Amino acid sequence: MPTRPIHYCAGLTAALLASLGAAPPAHAATWHLVRPGESIQQAVDAAAPGDSIQIPAGTYRESVLVTTPGLTIRGMGRATVITPAEQPSDNACAAAGHGLCVTGTAAQPLTDVRIESLTVQGFAKNGVSATMTDGLQVRGLLVRDNGQQGISQEKSTRAHVVGNEAVNNGQAGVFLANAVDAEGGAIDTQGTVISGNRLTGNRIGVVVRRARELTVEHNAISGNCGGVFVVGDEGIPRAGALTVRRNHVYENNKYCPPNPRLDFIQGTGILVTGAEDTLVTGNRVEDNSGASPMSGGIVLFRSVVGTPNSRISVEDNVVLRNGPADLADRDSAGTDNTFAKNTCHVSEPAGRC
Repeated sequence: MPTRPIHYCAGLTAALLASLGAAPPAHAATWHLVRPGESIQQAVDAAAPGDSIQIPAGTYRESVLVTTPGLTIRGMGRATVITPAEQPSDNACAAAGHGLCVTGTAAQPLTDVRIESLTVQGFAKNGVSATMTDGLQVRGLLVRDNGQQGISQEKSTRAHVVGNEAVNNGQAGVFLANAVDAEGGAIDTQGTVISGNRLTGNRIGVVVRRARELTVEHNAISGNCGGVFVVGDEGIPRAGALTVRRNHVYENNKYCPPNPRLDFIQGTGILVTGAEDTLVTGNRVEDNSGASPMSGGIVLFRSVVGTPNSRISVEDNVVLRNGPADLADRDSAGTDNTFAKNTCHVSEPAGRC
């Protein structure tokens, strides 16, 4: 696999550090070029912490597993496509059905990985699947036609999921959770940001499940069955302590059938269920309509295990032409939930506009 060192005046820097009595860096960052027909995984396996993998335009038929900290994987935009291999692989990411996996451990989360400017499409499970990471950045990706999540993050902190497009994925465009397959309280994400993404044609645009201390902002979310779902349950600590702000959530009117856990979804803009201490503000929520119990513009709803919302603030939103209501508080057991200074026409109960 060809590599090209990035010197950045390495000799001068080393000499300067030596003159100051400081040790030179142990590893100079290396740039690894993967040409069409070559293996991204081989370049990843050969890379050291801090290296960059550059992937030109082309189709790369493989799943990629990243376990090296500080690695940057950068494509050339939508023309750099990662898609499933024609033959089965013993790669753990491929065996799980994912496209690109970033994986740490509970004892040692994988830190400061960057994934940028490429397409991940057609995988049976998740396009991008991150587990036990810290400081992950996912930017400028197109994730499409994957069987479950477009971009998924579990048991991870301080992520930035920014400026991506998620289209026609079987579950969420962006999914963030403590864990999808285990019970437990909400994880403190320590300031994760989901921002500037375009999410269309998925089951749900953004799902935040059993998580705290994060922001969902400035996303364009349309054509899904539901827009933004903030989901909690009886676990302690509870989901919440988060902000959903300045998103444009419109025309999420696709029909998604029920499953054993949840009723059918159609026409839901922003749903908050089983959460606490959440601020929903400055959003434009328009033209979301359906006949599901969760349908409407901004909806408060008791969780599937009966946990009510508490201290949810819905304020300064423009919520128009949603059905059956622009604002709907269907959580009769909820406590200290407030609606203030919203622009809307129809509310449940009446008088919230």
